[in-house]
Amino acid sequence: MQYIDVQKNIDESKFNFFNFKVLFWCFLIILIDGYDVAIAGVAIPSIMENMGVSAVTAGFMASSALFGMMFGGIFMGSISEKIGRRWSLSICIFLFSVFTAAAGMCDDPYTFSLMRFLAGIGIGGVQPNITAHMTEYAPKKIRSMMTAIMFSGYALGAVCAAVLGKQFILEFGWQVVFYAAALPVILIPFIIKFMPDSMLYMQKKNDRKSLEKALMAINPKLDLSKPYTLKLTEKEQTSSAPVIQLFQNGRALSTVMFWISITTGLFMVYALSTWLTKLMAMSGYSLGSSLSFVIALNIGAIFGSIFCGWLADRFQIKWVVVSMFALGSIFLYMMTLNLPTHLLYILISLVGSCTTGAQIIAYAFCGQFYPSHIRSTGIGFATGIGRLGAILAPVIIGIIVNLQLPLEQNFMVIALAGLIGTVALCFIMPQQKTALKTAAV
Repeated sequence: MQYIDVQKNIDESKFNFFNFKVLFWCFLIILIDGYDVAIAGVAIPSIMENMGVSAVTAGFMASSALFGMMFGGIFMGSISEKIGRRWSLSICIFLFSVFTAAAGMCDDPYTFSLMRFLAGIGIGGVQPNITAHMTEYAPKKIRSMMTAIMFSGYALGAVCAAVLGKQFILEFGWQVVFYAAALPVILIPFIIKFMPDSMLYMQKKNDRKSLEKALMAINPKLDLSKPYTLKLTEKEQTSSAPVIQLFQNGRALSTVMFWISITTGLFMVYALSTWLTKLMAMSGYSLGSSLSFVIALNIGAIFGSIFCGWLADRFQIKWVVVSMFALGSIFLYMMTLNLPTHLLYILISLVGSCTTGAQIIAYAFCGQFYPSHIRSTGIGFATGIGRLGAILAPVIIGIIVNLQLPLEQNFMVIALAGLIGTVALCFIMPQQKTALKTAAV
């Protein structure tokens, strides 16, 4: 009888076609998720003009999707433990594609907000599932890097939204970027067929054929012709629900600190993604130029997240994230300075690297902190609770915009959120080693 340590095989594996396939599907899903998040910020000046709404109302309209994302992160992160990640992700894609397209058909703020709320459930459900999936299957030496590359798709999706908006909104109206969101529905059958599910879920369902196929793809040198026993991550000996386990074995303080840091991180990300176009327009830039700043922000996020992922695989991921949050606050404060346009583009790229890019590595940190049997739940609650920051950001910045306070105060409020997140991250304790058990298959 041979014993196969599943996690050890994954940890010590070399990047191969199987890893590429997991990365490809995760990247593609997060890209369309990022597009759906970004289109509200891209279209908000045109929506305000078309519907005749104030900045405060527009802020609440943008927050409706984020409110849905809070529920989606918690609910879909937990339900994936029961139905598997492929089906959970497919449900999420259906929700945000259909209801985002439906929002484009609305001509009043109330039905628009309802459609965006429903879309938000799907958008929010993607991140905990996709983070847990990449964390589970990525080789240990490049785990943070693969997670960062995957999440760079989020920023690339935002770039696509800005480019599409820049090309077509003035000519065809803001609705066009919402209609385009319906296209990803066609991916659902392919995801169900070709994307591998979680190892623990396959073991739970006693899906021996799929387990063997995944194991052989991860390590082609394995000999499964002989009788074998799998060593899987042990579920902790407790009758408590998974959410209670987030606070057990010394995880309580760190769990709360993750919630605070991700809340403040999402405040920064969504304050910028929702209002940057309008803020730059208020500074005297045209719609096209304002959208160019959005593109610069997200290009910075792409390169920043990949660079941070590289650093996180070589140094302690905790201190990489702490440093990026702190730098994000500094760069946001520098946005209050009177700078030439070319330097402003460079600065906004650095802001993207240290806000969206840092948030992406924070997700990777969260995914690596929790053991596999509560990973989706842990990330789901962190991103779900964290959506409070995303919900508040468009509203708070919208109120400041509506009060016509100095533009600098907007960036200073966003920078303050980054400082709070930096302090919270410092209190996260290193994760204890997870016990292992032997499970026959």
